[in-house]
Amino acid sequence: MKHETVSERFLRYVSVDTQSDENSNTFPSTEKQKNLGRMLYEELKAMGASDAVFDENYDYVYAKIPGRAGEKTLGFIAHMDTSPDASGTDIKARVVENYDGGDILLNPERNIVMSPKTYPEMLAYKGQSLIVTDGTTLLGADDKAGVAEIMAMAAWLLSHPEEEHAPIAIAFTPDEEVGGGVDHFDLKQFGADFAYTVDGGGIGELEYENFNAASAKAVIHGINVHPGDAKDKMKNASLIAMEFNAMLPADQRPDCTEGYEGFFHLTEMKGEVEHAELSYIIRDHDALKFAEKKKTIQDAADAINAKYGENTIELAVADSYYNMKSQIAPDYLFLIDEACEAMKELGVEPKVQPIRGGTDGARLSFMGLPCPNLCTGGHNYHGRFEYCCIESMESIEKLLVKLASNRHE
Repeated sequence: MKHETVSERFLRYVSVDTQSDENSNTFPSTEKQKNLGRMLYEELKAMGASDAVFDENYDYVYAKIPGRAGEKTLGFIAHMDTSPDASGTDIKARVVENYDGGDILLNPERNIVMSPKTYPEMLAYKGQSLIVTDGTTLLGADDKAGVAEIMAMAAWLLSHPEEEHAPIAIAFTPDEEVGGGVDHFDLKQFGADFAYTVDGGGIGELEYENFNAASAKAVIHGINVHPGDAKDKMKNASLIAMEFNAMLPADQRPDCTEGYEGFFHLTEMKGEVEHAELSYIIRDHDALKFAEKKKTIQDAADAINAKYGENTIELAVADSYYNMKSQIAPDYLFLIDEACEAMKELGVEPKVQPIRGGTDGARLSFMGLPCPNLCTGGHNYHGRFEYCCIESMESIEKLLVKLASNRHE
């Protein structure tokens, strides 16, 4: 039987539409995610994985690969859903071999071009092979690259029984992109002592710090009267919404921040004279600065109500997840050290950096499963210009095998 490469697996998996839906009240948020869950479950069984389970209700896939007796179990986790931010239907992925460092014409009919002038990190992949979209959908490297790499690792270990390694636990989750990825995750069924999510970006990235995260929704109530008779009577909710947004620090937006800098991000707005709504996400790595940001947006709401009258604006702020650093350091920093060592053995330069986002691993870490994040080889997630490097994916497959093989108590 022909060995399936990690990129071949990836191209199969991205052909399955698994887009999640942030407006759904079901779990998983879309039924179609189960199509990939069933596929992975059947493949794990076929390759000889132990204790393979497909949770038909919640769309989790679990499996194990037995290893050296007496060692603790190392887990690998990736999510199956793709972001609601761009279409995941009828993805037309293609391979650009021996990338020449120039523009890539994704779609001749629509003249959609991906350029290193806009995405300069593309230049690092000159001479390598890139998987790209046709410019009308996302690619799904977030996180089907991670899924493919874990599956390729599993296939390799199971076809090389002579290779000693730690006991391995595998899990694939739904709805990570809409914040529900581990709502029904069964830690006992998974059975790992610690794990890595494989859900990062470019080759070498390694992360154990993520944002503290909250969502905020502001509802503004206005008063509408005929504009010819509006003086001292009308309260234009849309204009008040604009005033409220202007009270937030202009230099604390995603387009103005990097590294450890947090932000307020206006994700949606709609408004008329009588009613307006603003939706935000609030992010910061530092717990004190995170609390300050939540106070800043509340102070802005209080100022609006003081100016225009009580209950003009209703603000609801809810925490989403927290920085997993407190759950990793210092007791589980060996997971970072071992990943750095394995990367160096493969000639990959480790890039330990904060996640400007969140992962299932953040929530799992607070549930008692320490879970830093490994790279996948993808870039430009959640959009039409998403791409993935085949050579990076092949290196990450080897990285996962090496982490399993190097692990000793």
